[in-house]
Amino acid sequence: MTPEQMKNVTAYFQGRFVPLAEANINVMTHAFNYGTGVFEGIRGYWNRDTREMYLFRLREHYERFLQNTGFLKMKLPYSAQDLCDISVELVRKNGFDENVYLRPLAYKTACQIGTKLSPGEDVTIFAVPMGDYVDTTRSLAACVSTWRRLEDNAIPARGKICGGYVNSALAATEARDNGYDEAIMLNEAGKVSEGAAMNMFMVRHGKLVTTPVYSNILEGITRSTVVEIAANELGIETEYRQIDRSELYIADEIFFCGTGAQIAGIGSVDRREVGDGDTGPITAKLQAIYSDVVQGRLSEYSKWLTPCSAPVAAAVVAAAH
Repeated sequence: MTPEQMKNVTAYFQGRFVPLAEANINVMTHAFNYGTGVFEGIRGYWNRDTREMYLFRLREHYERFLQNTGFLKMKLPYSAQDLCDISVELVRKNGFDENVYLRPLAYKTACQIGTKLSPGEDVTIFAVPMGDYVDTTRSLAACVSTWRRLEDNAIPARGKICGGYVNSALAATEARDNGYDEAIMLNEAGKVSEGAAMNMFMVRHGKLVTTPVYSNILEGITRSTVVEIAANELGIETEYRQIDRSELYIADEIFFCGTGAQIAGIGSVDRREVGDGDTGPITAKLQAIYSDVVQGRLSEYSKWLTPCSAPVAAAVVAAAH
C-alpha cells in the first residue's frame, strides 16, 4: 500500500482512530526488536446483494486473542466485546465495499534493549481490502518443508506470537523459491503439523482427518468451522490423529484452511498427485458451503456473522476518539 493510499485508510492506534500512515511506533519498541506481540487475522465479507459487511466469527477471534496475550504476560484494558465494537466502527469508518482483512495486534511497547517482558502493552487494529490469500480457484502444489514446526515449549504455535511467524516465513519462502505454492510442515517427531500459516485436512476413506492440537498447530477457528459444517451439511465425521508424511502421498484429498487461505485444495505434494490432481469433490463442496456461510446466505450460521450495520456501544466508540 502506497503512502497516498494510506491517507484514505483509518486504523485504530493508541486508543484513537487515526490515518493508517500515522499509526507508527518507535524503532526501539520491544515488539519490533524481539517479536513480542500477539496478532489475529479476521475476515470481513461484503455481500453485494444486501450491501452488508459481515465480520466472520469476530468474537471467537478476540476471545482467542485475549487468551493468547497471556503468553507474553500482557494485561489489556479491553474486553472481547470492546474489541468487537471497535472493529465494527473501524470498518464503518473506512467505508469498504469489498472483502477485507482485519489485523489486530497486541504488542509490548517498552522502548528498551533487553528481552525481558517488561510492563507496557497496547493494541492496534487495521483493516485492508483482501481477496484470495491463496488461489482457491485451482488446486495448489505443496511441498514438505525442510523447516520443522516450532515446538510448544519453544514458542507455542497456538499463540499466534509475532516472532514465531519467522518459522512460517522461512517455510513459505522455501516453498515458493522451489516452485511450489505452499509448504506443509512436520513437527520435531517427523509427523505432519500444518501448513506454513494455515491448518490442514486430509480425506481418506470418506472421512476428514486433521492433526491434533498437540502436533504444534494453531487451534484454528476456520478449522473448527470446517469440522462443524462437514458434519452438519455433508454428514462427514472428522478424525483427529497424527499423520505420517507418506500418508499425504496416498490421500484421496488434501486441503488447507484458515482465515487467509479460506479453504484451498491441494493437487500435489512433493510433485506427487493427490487424487486426480484437482481440487477433490469433498473439498469443493466445503468451499461452496463455506462461501455461503460467510456471505450470510445460510441463516442457520448467522451466529458466526457480525454485520457492520449493527449498533456499536457508544461509550466504546467515544473513548476511541
